[in-house]
Amino acid sequence: MASRGQAILAIDVGTSGTRAGLVAADGTVSCVNHTPLAVSSPRHGVIEQDADTLLDRTLSVARATIEQARRDGVEIVALALATQRATGVLWDGRSGKALVPAMVWQDTRYAKEMTALASDWDARLVAATGRPAGARSLYLWAARHIDETPAVAAARDARRLLFGTVDTWLLWHLSEERPHVTTPTNAASAGAYRLEEHDYLDSWVVAQSFPPELLPALREDADNFGYTDEALLGLRVPILASCGDQSGALVGLGCHEPGQAMCVHGTGSFVWLVTGEREPAKPGACEATFATVGWRCDGRSRFAVETYAAATGSALDRLCAELRWFENPRELGHLAATVRSAEGLLFLPSLTGLRQPRIVPGARGSLTGLSLAHGRAHLAYAVLEGIAHAAVGCAEANEASAGVRLREIAAGGGLSSSDALLEIQADLSGVPIRRMADAERATLRGAAFLAGSRGLFWDSLSEARATLPEGEVFAPRISAAERQDRRARWAAAVEEEIARVSAGVHVRQEQAC
Repeated sequence: MASRGQAILAIDVGTSGTRAGLVAADGTVSCVNHTPLAVSSPRHGVIEQDADTLLDRTLSVARATIEQARRDGVEIVALALATQRATGVLWDGRSGKALVPAMVWQDTRYAKEMTALASDWDARLVAATGRPAGARSLYLWAARHIDETPAVAAARDARRLLFGTVDTWLLWHLSEERPHVTTPTNAASAGAYRLEEHDYLDSWVVAQSFPPELLPALREDADNFGYTDEALLGLRVPILASCGDQSGALVGLGCHEPGQAMCVHGTGSFVWLVTGEREPAKPGACEATFATVGWRCDGRSRFAVETYAAATGSALDRLCAELRWFENPRELGHLAATVRSAEGLLFLPSLTGLRQPRIVPGARGSLTGLSLAHGRAHLAYAVLEGIAHAAVGCAEANEASAGVRLREIAAGGGLSSSDALLEIQADLSGVPIRRMADAERATLRGAAFLAGSRGLFWDSLSEARATLPEGEVFAPRISAAERQDRRARWAAAVEEEIARVSAGVHVRQEQAC
């Protein structure tokens, strides 16, 4: 077990930034360093990132944290990694350099090709991998580069081409053993991981012309990935965990048992529901809800379902920064807290389309029901209520797909600092919302929990979770009848927006004829 003055170096590599920090045996996180990462979009649907820059900046924040640890007399005893999921990297195994820009998980350049495959594949994919073909494919992306990019083709011919997601790329560089591996929480999001069997659905990657021999080997999220390369980091310690960032947050927020859920309010609102060792009962029951792996260790997977509302936080930011309806989100929250309801105002935060109750890319945001009786406080309440409705819709979809009753939600992310938002969300969901302390560092903490819970710092994840403070609980305050009425009004507004989009598509089709 850990002694005083020991810590795990945790690294969290997201899409917009990478950071590192120290996680101690009491669960505290310190010496955090952060630096931003940029993405580029050279044309519509194409979203890319420079993998070499991502590596360099990750090493930079890690070295800064290591240096702080030395100054403070803290002994680093292991490394844990959490990364953005489903971002593809192709690199040269001899030089260690990326051969092309990484394809970021938001990329949709191959949406048309994936749609063409969907009719033949979706039923099989949902049953085996928990998700349909979708609009993104890093396997098709890699296959096209092998066929069309001379540097990639040459590396393949010379048997030095390597492929993987960000976790694969970083583990290969960080570990002195140069493993070419990935883990379930990353592979599941990439779309060819068989949840029950813990292996690849090779026929699916072959259908995209990807050579299955290039797939990274599958390991567990809590595993031994060798020792850190001392020449690279100035530190030689075991690498004991590698997980997807959302899974790190799930573990770090203490959502470990069936029925526990997390809701991270960031740019969007990401809602996960744990099903435990039992796979979700009805994968595919909701179009935009995916079955996935929460984490895997000791030969056993713990499953979850995930759903997200794409533009909740970004809708609020736009109202403040661009439209100047409010000075900032804090002012909006304070105003919302001064009234008891929106008095009939309804805000749909679907600025980038709808994902619940089904995927409707053409849907738009709206504000309806405005009268002379409304003031800015009612508008503020309506905005937060719209975000809460979207999150509750995700939670309801998760319950339908999981076959597990949701009993509590742990909230994190920047918007979770709003008491008004969490109070409204508790009212509309009918379950308690627990705001976790220091939730913005949950991913760092979760990766460290996975690394340290096999005897290093803790004997189990339950023991690691016991280090978390209780947090602040927001209990539902309204009756079931009022909840039903407010959810029904929201559902009706969503259906009206879907009908509007459908009518527009129908008109365009008639005009084309």
